[in-house]
This record gives sequence, structure tokens and C-alpha cells, in this order.
Amino acid sequence: MADQDLHLTPGTLQASLLERTAHARRCGAIQFLPTTMEVIEQDGIPFQVRVLESLAMKEIDKAARSNVNPFLPYDPDLFVAPISATHIALLNKFNVVEHHLLIVTTAFEDQRCQLTQKDCETLLIGLTEIDGLSFYNAGHEAGASQSHKHLQLVPLDATIAPLSIEPLLRFAQTDGMIGTVPRLPFRHAYAPMDRDWTNPEKDSGASLHACYRKLLHAAGLSVDATAGSHALTAPYNLLMTRRWMLVVPRSQECFEGISVNALGFAGSFLVKNRQQLATLRRFGPMTALQHVTGPFR
Repeated sequence: MADQDLHLTPGTLQASLLERTAHARRCGAIQFLPTTMEVIEQDGIPFQVRVLESLAMKEIDKAARSNVNPFLPYDPDLFVAPISATHIALLNKFNVVEHHLLIVTTAFEDQRCQLTQKDCETLLIGLTEIDGLSFYNAGHEAGASQSHKHLQLVPLDATIAPLSIEPLLRFAQTDGMIGTVPRLPFRHAYAPMDRDWTNPEKDSGASLHACYRKLLHAAGLSVDATAGSHALTAPYNLLMTRRWMLVVPRSQECFEGISVNALGFAGSFLVKNRQQLATLRRFGPMTALQHVTGPFR
């Protein structure tokens, strides 16, 4: 690629996402996983629970058993756009919600590594282009299925909005920019986003990176100031929208066999079958979130 082709042309990501999704569907590179939607309410929060059909689960299990890195090389039919010299946008091969993007480092970095300033710059580009939920599963215990560093971005349209957990964030208490949400009964750190999204050139990503590191520290996760992109942390989930950021430390991947990733903390679960749905109904989604994190402090 020529140097000018290594960066996203502003204002083009949404159109590229739609065009490449249509292409990937035509050639069979992308698989939309059929689910049925259920709602389970706990603590006044209507959690969205998608139940996979059995054939879809077989495809996911087959991919999970493969030790091949799907990003080096990536499938060109899943390519959406270059985001920067260090990141590209790919379609998620196994889609549960439409237009699910993966933002992947062009060179291998471990999924357990701390985010760098370049990662944060890429996050800002993605969220400037698409009003969505961006998230990061830092490590297997946080729900990551691939070891190659990748952020994820899901548009906030009818398939995922409204975010079930968002009403609780109105009760956030911050000291400066970092705080907690008392109605979230597990360990976490919260920050409101104060940024002019109509002027993307105003922030290079340095302030977002600084905020991210403060969130890690506030959540009790180690922050190595000298090791750069090779610094590892304990497992955690990061969620970010144009309005807020949330970091949640993780203690384990599953609750009663149900895998939980960052989307769980936005209020959305994916279960393999009706048995897992019944388990989630019996215990409650918020109880599941408490179980895979740690107590509120």
C-alpha cells in the first residue's frame, strides 16, 4: 500500500462497512449466526439475552478449536478499510449483530497487552466515524477468543440499542474525571467522556490513553509506565461509547458454563442453548456479572 492508503479517509468508514458486508455475504465469507432474543430483568435492568441455534454453535466451536491466527494473514473478503498505519478494520466472520467490526493491529500484539496511545487513537477514529459501543476483552478470562490484539466496535442501532446498563450510569460518582457507579455491584472504574466529536483533530489520543490508564489504576489493575505495548495486565473488560468509559477487572471467563465478555457489562448476553438461558433466568444476569468480576468496593 502507498503511504496515503494506510489511513482512513475521514467520513468513509460507514459506507465501506455497508459495502464490504454486502460483498462478504455474497461470497460467503461472513456467517450471520441465527439467534432468538429473550429479556431477563434483574435489579430493574432488562438484560438482552440471545440464544444461539445449535448449528451456529457448531461453527463457532470449530473455529475455536483452530490454532490458526485469523488475522495474520486476514481473509481479504473480510477487509473493510485501513484505519491507520498500525490498525485495520475487518468484519467479524461470525456475526450475531449486524455490522460488527474488529479493529486489529497489523503486527502481532498480545491481547493481554495494555492499550497503547495508537490503540486509543484508533478507538477515537472508529467512534468518530460510527456512533457505537467499542469494547476490548483483555485476555481469555475476559472473554477473548483470539490472542492477537483486536478491539471491537458495534454500531448503536436497533440491533443493540438501547444499552441496558446505561440508565445506571446516571448515578455515577466521580472525583475529578474518574469514579464509580454505586448501583453496579462489582469492582469497576468509570469515566464520562468529555469530547467534541465534531472536531476529531482536537484530540490525538493522548488524553484518552491517559484516562484509560487512570481507569486501570482505579480498578486495581497494574499499570507499567515503562513497558509500553508489551506491558501485561490482569484480565479486564473495557467498554467505551461517545459518552463514557468503563473498566471491569475479571476473575474468570464463565458463570455456570456461560461465557461472559465485555458485552455482558453493556447488558447483552449470548448463550449456547435453552439450558444456559434457564440458568441465567434462575440466577440472574447481574449475579453472573458479579460472579465473574469481584465485589463492589
